[in-house]
Amino acid sequence: MLLVGYSFMDVVIGILYVTLAGTVIFLLYRRLLRKLNKGAVVQTDFCVLYALEQDPAKGELEFYFTTEISRDINLSILDSDMKSIVTVIEKKVTKGGNIVRFDSTTLSNGEYYFCLKTENQKTMKKMRVLN
Repeated sequence: MLLVGYSFMDVVIGILYVTLAGTVIFLLYRRLLRKLNKGAVVQTDFCVLYALEQDPAKGELEFYFTTEISRDINLSILDSDMKSIVTVIEKKVTKGGNIVRFDSTTLSNGEYYFCLKTENQKTMKKMRVLN
């Protein structure tokens, strides 16, 4: 049987070559993805710090963060020059969501940052205080 100048066996062998080439490319692609994924960041190693609900902040503030494991943390308030002015809390916290309360009336009006530090992380958020 002839199909546009090719025999049936030529067509079957051509399809097999294309299938084999596609499979090899697919397997090499998966191997490349696995190799690139080896250095991926493990999310359980880090806390997630959330922004304040009220803007501008006033009165009692609730700093909220989550962690996948219990760990030692340091939550502090920084001024606009990134110098620590108040340590809100420095202790071991439990797994899950954590709320730390702070009275912002001890701060003068202005822009500040709140900073969460762990053994392998430092994350900050900006806040505006207007009491």
